[in-house]
Amino acid sequence: MPKIASRLDHFTESVIREMTRVANACGALNLSQGFPDFDPPPELVAAAHKALDDGFHQYAVTWGAPRFREALARKQSRWMGLDLDPDENIVVTCGSTEAMMTALMTACNPGDRVIVFSPFYENYGADAILTGATPVYVHLRPPDFTFDPDELRRAFETGVKALVLCNPSNPTGKVFTKDELGVIAGLAREFDAFVVTDEVYEHIVYEPWSHTYIAGLEGMFGRTISCSSLSKTYGVTGWRLGYVIASGEVIAGAKKVHDFLTVGAAAPLQEAAVTALEFPQRYYDELRAWYTKLRDIFLGYLDRANLSYIAPQGAYYVLVDVSEFGVTDDVAFCRRLAEKAGVAAVPGSSFFHEPVNHLIRFHFAKRPETLEAAGERLLKIREMI
Repeated sequence: MPKIASRLDHFTESVIREMTRVANACGALNLSQGFPDFDPPPELVAAAHKALDDGFHQYAVTWGAPRFREALARKQSRWMGLDLDPDENIVVTCGSTEAMMTALMTACNPGDRVIVFSPFYENYGADAILTGATPVYVHLRPPDFTFDPDELRRAFETGVKALVLCNPSNPTGKVFTKDELGVIAGLAREFDAFVVTDEVYEHIVYEPWSHTYIAGLEGMFGRTISCSSLSKTYGVTGWRLGYVIASGEVIAGAKKVHDFLTVGAAAPLQEAAVTALEFPQRYYDELRAWYTKLRDIFLGYLDRANLSYIAPQGAYYVLVDVSEFGVTDDVAFCRRLAEKAGVAAVPGSSFFHEPVNHLIRFHFAKRPETLEAAGERLLKIREMI
């Protein structure tokens, strides 16, 4: 039979999703794949029932139902400090996963180079390769996961078309400062490159940190392609409602890419999601307080277990150092952790371009009782594995 495409040789199947299968197989508490075990807001669920009852069963407008785009434009204009037009500046996608692919396919030609910070969410390198581009990795230095401006400049000097920025960051929980974003923005302007953002955790940021949208910095809207989704903010990872926000010229291209990738996102869910997009400020304040509580519960157990970790500033992940266990194969360690201790994590090597195998990633978007059960198991980790 003919051989499949050689570009697939350069990346593996998702390790995150693989660890969910491992968790399911051995009955472990799944702190690997980042989805909650609690329900979304009841008003949103009720709106979904109503949308189905009201007959929203056929295609919406390809690049997004008008009511959804109008509500999204109002909400994001307020948060991003921009005047967004629902027709000119937004494409609705099937989750932020498609949004990122749409953005990179819109920005890049085969043979272009794309900067990816390491550690990174595992899709970014694969996305670049699938577009025919070459990823150029720039190291983020722990414990603050900041970059060396000189190293970043050298990467730009190789001739890059875009930089991928996850902020707040998965897997590190880093929130980039306004000064750091200013350095990135300055280099993007100097070298005439796009910045493609993944901002799905934009509303999950812990005191005293705050999130800055790089698209809102001076001179950056025209060269920023902002990607996000409703998944994390409203606890609906399975609804697959994402979006791209950019200038009219970029969106005109993104509409073409999106049309031929997926045609359109789910019509009844777009109709229902208008309810969430119109939530008042109180919702976002309570969301921050809720995730702060969950973070504090889980980090408290890590402290009691004497496990070393890097405290997240945003998102809902924490990297834990397992060097003391003599780990040389973090994938095998995570399998053993799930099987013996009953807690599933993601091997850190799946997020790093560098040879890193002493870190594992947990997520804490779980009910307090789930985190407490996982924490009690981790208190006995040295006995169990």
